[in-house]
Amino acid sequence: MSLADFAYTFSPAVEETTADTVVVDASGCELIFGSAYELASEICSRAEQPPSNGGLGAKVRVALAANPDAGIHAAKNLEGITFISPGEELTCLGSFLLTELDYSLVELDEKKAEDIFETLRLWGVHSFRDFAELPVAGVSERLGQDGVRLQQLAKGRTFRHLKLKQAAREFATSIELEHPIAELEPLSFIFARLLNQLCATLNAYALAANELLVEMKLEDQSLHERRLTLPYAMRDHKVFLKLLLLDTEMHPPRTGVSAVFIKCEPVKPRSLQNGLFIPLAPEPEKLELTLARIIKLVGEENVGSPVVLDTHRPDAFLLKRFTLDFQKRRRRTNQQSIGNWQCLGFRMFRPALRAMVQANQGVPKQISAWDKQRSIHGKVISVAGPWRTTGDWWREDRWARDEWDVAVESGNGVHDIRATALYRIYRELVSGAWFVEGSYD
Repeated sequence: MSLADFAYTFSPAVEETTADTVVVDASGCELIFGSAYELASEICSRAEQPPSNGGLGAKVRVALAANPDAGIHAAKNLEGITFISPGEELTCLGSFLLTELDYSLVELDEKKAEDIFETLRLWGVHSFRDFAELPVAGVSERLGQDGVRLQQLAKGRTFRHLKLKQAAREFATSIELEHPIAELEPLSFIFARLLNQLCATLNAYALAANELLVEMKLEDQSLHERRLTLPYAMRDHKVFLKLLLLDTEMHPPRTGVSAVFIKCEPVKPRSLQNGLFIPLAPEPEKLELTLARIIKLVGEENVGSPVVLDTHRPDAFLLKRFTLDFQKRRRRTNQQSIGNWQCLGFRMFRPALRAMVQANQGVPKQISAWDKQRSIHGKVISVAGPWRTTGDWWREDRWARDEWDVAVESGNGVHDIRATALYRIYRELVSGAWFVEGSYD
């Protein structure tokens, strides 16, 4: 725990002057801690406690003053607790050496401050009191306004507002329940309450969220964690609630829920400018809810973007949640801009068409295949292959086949117009059956 975080446990108004010095506005704290001296005593005693108990594990110096700069100088140079009555600042600070004067409090640069201190040393001024007793008019004539500000600082009579440090905002909310909840309907009211608070905080800071972390403390003291990764930043609590309910239905907790904690990762909201002549696309929120409902029906492994597996097995892929990698997309665009690329597209038939193939010494010569949607028949005028692929011999779904690329010439039988098409065919080595896997465009 840092010193500033420790100070926030006593007051919401904290100035972090340096890493080892903070200023706390104690006005109003007497309602909780009593008098100002009792507050200082509580700060000292709690600071000596170990960090596990909310302390710092070290001794601190505390100064109570009406002027923040006077309190800073007293705390830096005096041990224990120091109390400075209003108007008596110089009584406490007068004996301090001039080298202890913190010129950064009046926003003076180091070189200018060193020149002034050197001049004062030549004048025989060595302490705060010596500097404070000099006539203001003479200091102004010889040292300028910078010297006047330093003199007011030595007197403990500067006036400034605290530069309050904003506490790091944590976009999280939680609730502990009196009785465990085991049904989804009453749990949805808890989710709605927490998500309303979370989205209100996001709106207050003009932010959105692209990830939700939900932790549920169960009746048996175990944790049920769910992480919702969103495809884009949003802050609609109604959409969050529907997505969370659908996920909870698919992954219900084992026992009753006794506490709920929801945290989000804040990001900048999505900004989109549509053109006047571009047709409106479906709202992303509705699309995400539709995908969530489909996932609930068919399972997470059956919805997403296809990813090719690192294997030689034909048509081996799996589905992953769609994410757009802008860096790879930009790199691919730059590579394609270097030269013109030309390649054939392959249209795969699912399922592959069962075919009848006439072969001469293992080379396809005639092919005929059909299903309800398409038919392929004709003479093979050109072949390439075969390419034999085998693998996973130890598994029941092992494969072993010979693949060919063939050009098939066919006519319509009326005007005898000949057409040529390219296909990928293969023959299973175990069963000897032929199939048409797809066509080249």
